[in-house]
Parts: sequence; structure tokens; C-alpha cells
Amino acid sequence: MSRGDWQSYIPRIEQLARGLGLEFHPVEFEAVPDAFMMEIAVYGLPVRMPHWSFGVRYIYQLIQRHMGHSRLFEVVFPGNPGHAYLAAGNGLAENILVTAHVLGHADFSRNNLLFQRCQTQVSERIVEHAAQHARQIQQAIETHGLECVEAVLDAALALEQHIDVDQPLRRPRFPEYAEPPKALADDEFRRRFAALEPGTAGAALASRQRAPLPPHPERDLLWFVAQYAPEMESWERDIFLAVREESFYFYPVFATQIMNEGWASYWHARLLREADFIAQQAYLDAIKCHSDVVRPVAADEEVALSLNPYHLGFALWEHIVAQEGLEAAFAIRAQDDDFAFIRNHLTRELAAELGLFRYRARDGKIRVLEQDVDALHEAILAPKYNFGAPTVLVRRVHTDGTLELGHDHALDRRGLDLERSRKVLEYVQRVWRRPVRLATVDQDGAEREISAP
Repeated sequence: MSRGDWQSYIPRIEQLARGLGLEFHPVEFEAVPDAFMMEIAVYGLPVRMPHWSFGVRYIYQLIQRHMGHSRLFEVVFPGNPGHAYLAAGNGLAENILVTAHVLGHADFSRNNLLFQRCQTQVSERIVEHAAQHARQIQQAIETHGLECVEAVLDAALALEQHIDVDQPLRRPRFPEYAEPPKALADDEFRRRFAALEPGTAGAALASRQRAPLPPHPERDLLWFVAQYAPEMESWERDIFLAVREESFYFYPVFATQIMNEGWASYWHARLLREADFIAQQAYLDAIKCHSDVVRPVAADEEVALSLNPYHLGFALWEHIVAQEGLEAAFAIRAQDDDFAFIRNHLTRELAAELGLFRYRARDGKIRVLEQDVDALHEAILAPKYNFGAPTVLVRRVHTDGTLELGHDHALDRRGLDLERSRKVLEYVQRVWRRPVRLATVDQDGAEREISAP
């Protein structure tokens, strides 16, 4: 396959997609070597801040590929323009399918409200924005040394999932003083106080109570450390806020994975069916590739957590379009995330049809273990709560600067790996520069407290 053969299909597939109602920003397609594909998949962006943890992820991805567990056909970065990187080793049919798949992603990210909200706050030109962050960090390395910068990145990337997307990206600091109690308008004391000499009133204002820090439990750990670490330098704060910005960009991808991959799979299948300009053999090869992408995962005993998001998302979108029509599907694509999508549209009947309930196969006999659709929903969605991270909140900053954290284990119903948690606390303590404590439970549910130093 020549590069020109594949690229000649792009404008025709784009025209067909728009004719069927898809709306998307321009997408820049580029074929790249497999090694570069793996790098950008691991880093999450074509150019990103350097850190050793990405090397660990790269090795894991490489092992998975050599074992035959994963293959990267494309990596997509939503934005305006969007960027799509296709593996140079793809065949013509694979690239035709991937082009249609990418346009499904581009329509989803342009029209989904969660994507719109996060991209508006961060940047629609995330690739260039991330490159700017990388240059900023390289300058910090040249000024302060690799060891100092890496210590800050250790802490920031350890907390990269601990953001609060319900708060704006650029949020103000907490008020320094507590709000005075509100008095009634006809309060006699209030009228007399207002009539006091200015100096007397000023003395009363000087004795205002400082607000507790934080005034309420705070779950945006990246923001809180950047704003309130007692001795954090401005360049360290900038690194924390850069990691937080990129986490805001990645969150919609994480929170809509089943919807987004299913939507892209639905549209690549539909576009292939309706693209009469594709040669028959290329079409047949592309459909075989589609079948490989959306096949379910099966083993001796399966639970929802090991299913293929492409398979589940594709099946749900096909069912929605068949039952409710394309306009309803467009509205759902705009409004939902995976939580609403699964709870509203994965019915008991569809789950049974897809074989999603827990079952056990033994001696040639299959026995269903449970048919509780609500439990199935929670099993699928549990890893998605709080960006996939434990719910850890800032409870209090003590007068000596000690940072007190609390794990809301009743909310996320999971214990922590104490060794990993202790390592994260050590990273955080290096930039907080005061003691850090965390109240949690272990994996057996027993209450524990860990601290650094």
C-alpha cells in the first residue's frame, strides 16, 4: 500500500460522514512508525513532559504487544484541529477503517458536553499546549537540575488523577477570613455597630477569624498543593498546574471510553457499509478488521470488568439507533458520559443477549452466577469513579503546616495498597516540606494511618 492510496480516501470518507450528520473539526492524519505510535500512546500526547514513569509504561506496553495482547492501529488527540496518528504498518483496508473510526471520535469530542467543557478550559490545541509545557519543564531542568525537577514531577504525576472537574480549571484560592455571621436587617446591635466611630469598627474588623484551611474537604489535590504548599517555589507550582491542565484534558477520554469507542466503531462500520467507492476486497478486509476490534472477550469465568469496551459500546449504540433512531443517538452522544450511558441503556435483556452477566463454564455446562443488572452496572463503572483513583481528600492543614489527608473509603469501597500509598506520601512530602498524614483502611478494611516523614 502506498501512502497516497490511503490518503486519497480521506476526503471522500469525510464527505460521506458529513452527509450522514457527523460534525467534526478538521483532522490532521499522519502515518508514523510503530515505535513512535507506542511512545505517543504511552505518553498520552506526541510531545509531553519527560519522566521515568512513562518509560515503565512503555516497557509494559511493549511486553503486551510481544505477547499478542494489544496492537495499536491509531492514536487520536481531539481538538481543533484533531490529530490522528496511524501505524505505518497498517494495510490499505485497516487505514480505511481507521480513518472512518477517527471521524467518529472527532464527531464525539466536538459535540459531547464533557469534552466541550474541558477543552474550552484547557485548549483546543492540546498538542501545541503540551509541547509548551514540555519546553517549560526543560527550561526548569536547565535552571534547577534534573533531580530537583524530577522530584516535583514525581509528586505531581503521582497525583495526576486527583483533580475535581466539577470545579473550574482556573479557580480562586479560598477566602482568607471566615464569613461573619449574618445579622437580621432590623437587628438593634447591627444598627448601633454601624454607628460606631470608624476606628472602633476597624478594630473589630482586625479581629476577624481566619478561615480554616481548607474550609471544607478538598479533593483537588493537585490544585491544593500548588496553591498552599508552604514553601513551594513558582516554577514548582507551574509544573503542578501544567500536570493538572493535562489531567483536565484527559478526563473526558477516560470518563467516556465505552461511549466514545462504541460511537467510533458504530460509525466506522456504517461508513464502510455506505462507501460504494471502496473496492470489494478492501471492504471485506476492513470488515474482518472491524470484527476483530469489536469481538467480546471470553474465558472460563468472566466478569464485566474484563469485557471489551469497543464491543459493549458498539452493541449499545446499534441497539439505541435501532430502537430510538439516529437523532436520539446524537442527543445521547452530546449529553452523557459512561455512567449515564451504562445505567440508562444497558438493560437486563441486552446484558443477557451480550453474555455480560457473571457465569462459570465447567465440564461443558454453563451456569449463570447472577442476573442483577444494577450490580452489573456497578461492576462496569466502579473503576471509573473519581478518575479511577481512590477518593482522597485534604481534611486539614495544622498550624505547624502538617497536611492531613483522609481516604473516603466508605464512598469508593476500596482499601489502599499501603506500600504504594506510603511512596506517594513521600513524593508529596518532598514538595509540601512539612509532615503529611493519611487516614485510610488497608485492603482488609482495617483502619490505618500512614505518614511521611
